[in-house]
Amino acid sequence: MLGPRQVAQGALFYDFNLEALVPEDHLLRSIDRFVDLSGVRAHLAPSYSSTGRPSIDPELMIRMLIVGYTHGIRSERRLCEEVRLNLAYRWFCKLDLTDPIPDHSTFSKNRHGRFRDSGLFRKVFEDVVARCTSEGLVSGVNFATDASLIQADANKMNSTSKEDWDLDAINPETAPRAVVEYLFALDDAAFGAATEVTPKFTSHADPSSQWTAAHHGPAYFAYSNNYLIDIDNAIIMDVEASRSVRQGETHATCKMIERVQDRFGLWPERLIADTAYGTGEMLDWLVEGCGIEPHIPVFDKSKRTDGTFSQEDFTYDRDTDTYTCPAGKELRHGWRIYRGERVGPKDTTSAKYSALKADCEVCPLKMKCCPKGVPRKVTRSEFEGARQMARDIAKTADYAVSCKLRKKVEMLFAHLKRILGLGRLRLRGPCGANDEFLLAATAQNLRKLAKLIPMPQKPQPV
Repeated sequence: MLGPRQVAQGALFYDFNLEALVPEDHLLRSIDRFVDLSGVRAHLAPSYSSTGRPSIDPELMIRMLIVGYTHGIRSERRLCEEVRLNLAYRWFCKLDLTDPIPDHSTFSKNRHGRFRDSGLFRKVFEDVVARCTSEGLVSGVNFATDASLIQADANKMNSTSKEDWDLDAINPETAPRAVVEYLFALDDAAFGAATEVTPKFTSHADPSSQWTAAHHGPAYFAYSNNYLIDIDNAIIMDVEASRSVRQGETHATCKMIERVQDRFGLWPERLIADTAYGTGEMLDWLVEGCGIEPHIPVFDKSKRTDGTFSQEDFTYDRDTDTYTCPAGKELRHGWRIYRGERVGPKDTTSAKYSALKADCEVCPLKMKCCPKGVPRKVTRSEFEGARQMARDIAKTADYAVSCKLRKKVEMLFAHLKRILGLGRLRLRGPCGANDEFLLAATAQNLRKLAKLIPMPQKPQPV
């Protein structure tokens, strides 16, 4: 039978309960259990005046940003519209049906002002990490680190080649905010001081971003999003933005490890990473400076591909401080400064071990050792002890397991880009990149808490 036509008729009174309309299995209901923003107002109190018109509640803005980053809503203008229309979003933001929604411009003004100056986003992130620790999701034994390229809000059409780039021509008083941040970050080990190499192109809008083609595709301007995670449940322990070069990423990792130890008192037993973190200075910092086992492939360019003996074919004797060649002859050394691999601004000290010319001239293995000249020389870095420890660890069964666990970091980056939609930054400058990375990591940890800790079951009516 054909039903009657439905005509919208407004009722005089409505019996409406917003709490009852949000499903029990909704993601925001699960996340709300772990969002504690009670300290936000006290943290921001010095940033507000004691007189004047009442401001927008900062807790409301943080909750709206959490909604945006957990659901991949990248535009703040669209976020305001979604919160206006979506009942679950209103419930999470503690808004009634008649409560007004803040204007999208309020977010920009607060982000560039009191939020950034007070470090609010990092406080919110660290509060969530502390909650993960208290819930037993963090052991602090095995950490892993990696970096992923996130495209910057810049393009080649508005850039300058390295031949025409003039740093002295920038006027800090009239320059945009991102350019001023670039000037302040020139001495930062993760940005300007990461490498002395001038990039091929420098963006006018965001000069701190790196022109890179690391994925062997079309080049673009990007930042590196660095994650330090606890392997047990892939909880993000710290996050840091850096320039998209190897030196910047290693410095960011050192900074994150020290900050986690300072904030939470956690010092891992081992660190899992890929070859980019296997430089001599980085391995030495982990082994000698921190007592951390490096489950990291050694960044080694000493292996020869022309069929002659590589350095690994020579045996080192620690007691006599000599190398022995495949023919059984000794190579002795003389110390000097050798400009080799670098993570920071200082040169590494290396030793060159040399065989006797008389031994090499009559050696039957000369053509496989030094066919173009004599005597044969081998260079040993001052960090060779840490490098050798990493090589020995790479032969163990635990290292094979670590190689599989390292994929957890890559899975987080895949989730960040495909599910949360952070494939390109909206904010510019090192501070803008850090803000976006912190909020995205906070959203990922909250989603992880909601997934791993089930909602308490309500008692069934008898």
